[in-house]
Amino acid sequence: MCEAVSIIEADANRSADTHLLHFPLPPEWGIDLYLKDESTHPTGSLKHRLARSLFLYAICNGWVVGGTPVIEASSGSTAVSEAYFARLLGLPFIAVMPRSTSGEKVALIERQGGRCHFVDEPGAIYDESRRLAADLGGHFMDQFTHAERATDWRGNNNIAESVFQQMSQEASPEPEWIVVGAGTGGTSATIGRYIHYRKLRSRLAVVDPEHSVFFDAWRDSVPDLVGTRGSRIEGIGRPRVEPSFVGHVIDRMIKVPDAASIATIRHVEQVIGRRVGGSTGTNLWGAFQLIAEMRASRSRGSVVTLLCDGGERYANTYYDDEWVAAQGMDLSDHLTTLTRFRSAGTWS
Repeated sequence: MCEAVSIIEADANRSADTHLLHFPLPPEWGIDLYLKDESTHPTGSLKHRLARSLFLYAICNGWVVGGTPVIEASSGSTAVSEAYFARLLGLPFIAVMPRSTSGEKVALIERQGGRCHFVDEPGAIYDESRRLAADLGGHFMDQFTHAERATDWRGNNNIAESVFQQMSQEASPEPEWIVVGAGTGGTSATIGRYIHYRKLRSRLAVVDPEHSVFFDAWRDSVPDLVGTRGSRIEGIGRPRVEPSFVGHVIDRMIKVPDAASIATIRHVEQVIGRRVGGSTGTNLWGAFQLIAEMRASRSRGSVVTLLCDGGERYANTYYDDEWVAAQGMDLSDHLTTLTRFRSAGTWS
């Protein structure tokens, strides 16, 4: 156990903290927008932090020891990151995922040494993960249950502490808003709790994509709400309210159409010269809306959001015009909104 913790801590020590990028806005607005660039982690996404925390939590609880097979219900970035840490510790890793998962995602997981186990019904991934863990004498990591408790929200180099430390020398060190999405709910829980614990004035906004139920469950106080479809914006949005989603630490939620998320990443590529993933588009759409509201009320200050992963993973989906058209999405109105925002700081 001690050796495993040391290996994970040594890996973290080899990695510098992720950058806080300044997003260009007209200086006369008096508002600064920052992107916490989580794409620079060894596995390329925000989920690297979650995977590290989940492994430490499982090891220190005695659930994972030498040789324990680790199973996770994930077809995305969490599985890629968990496969990385499993290989680091010499543990077998199995990602349980729908059979429809793209070949690109399967290849990323397998490249990190993981194995993919497919199910026909997307909703079966949880029960199948539990069954595999029982049959193999392994541990079901269960990110959707343990994300909010695996990270020490009081500090200890979590993402919230990192953001506020990096903001300390900026013109407006205490952001008016921090904007994040919710997949497990772990990131929003960590940031919201940290804000309260440190007695900060910053507010937390959570953006939620189309077909996800987090927004409706939060707005209507229906914690057991279940939807019928999964999210097209990978990494965020869920058809059910996950146990790690802590709604009481959230000040505001914003529903974002999928076409708006994808229009935003297309727009942002022209502004900063690099591609970002769909969840970053969702984050920025919400951040732009809040900045426009600050402009309308003549407020000044700062807003922080997350660059969750790079866009290279989505060349055949979000950046592919044929894929977008096949999904029945029209980006034109949203691109007009973004262009108007960039020029005048207004929101329609």
